[in-house]
Amino acid sequence: MNETEAKRILEALLFVCGQPLPLSRIAGVVPELGAGRIRQLIRTLNDEYQASGRAFQVQEVAGGYQLMTDQALAPWLRRLLANPKPDSVSAAAMETLAIVAYRQPITKADIEAIRGVDVTASLDTLLERRFVRTAGRKDSPGRPFLYATTAEFLRHFGLGSLEDLPPMGLPSSPEPEAEPSPAPTGAAAGPGREAA
Repeated sequence: MNETEAKRILEALLFVCGQPLPLSRIAGVVPELGAGRIRQLIRTLNDEYQASGRAFQVQEVAGGYQLMTDQALAPWLRRLLANPKPDSVSAAAMETLAIVAYRQPITKADIEAIRGVDVTASLDTLLERRFVRTAGRKDSPGRPFLYATTAEFLRHFGLGSLEDLPPMGLPSSPEPEAEPSPAPTGAAAGPGREAA
């Protein structure tokens, strides 16, 4: 198989697949290429795309390869997608997803302890969108489900692995509470009342 044909096959596979395509899967479909040659072809394709000013490139994300648009075109893509999609994820679900991403594997009860609210609806949404999966059960009374992120989560957010998550800001230790200062003389500042 010559290089032109091999590149066309590789492009077709990446174009049709809506998720990252692992190198092993590509090699399984086109065994005559081999992993080393596939990597070289991807580099060649990206060089050609860059030289001709194409709007996309092949990126390695979530353990596979995928055609992705050039980040320089993001302002125009944002305009196109400015109206929120009906299946977009709510802020509450995003908060839940962040907790799962940084604390996984984690139980629903632990997520609720952090958020302070019931997260059933958020978890259902994240499971439906395939950003989160059940990752077994915790060895504790009731054996609650453990939740973890998925390859779809990595793909959607453009992460190669969980190590690519931005560092989580740690809260500083709280200052010891000072004794309340006495109310100014002549002012009765009880609960719910302003001092005059």
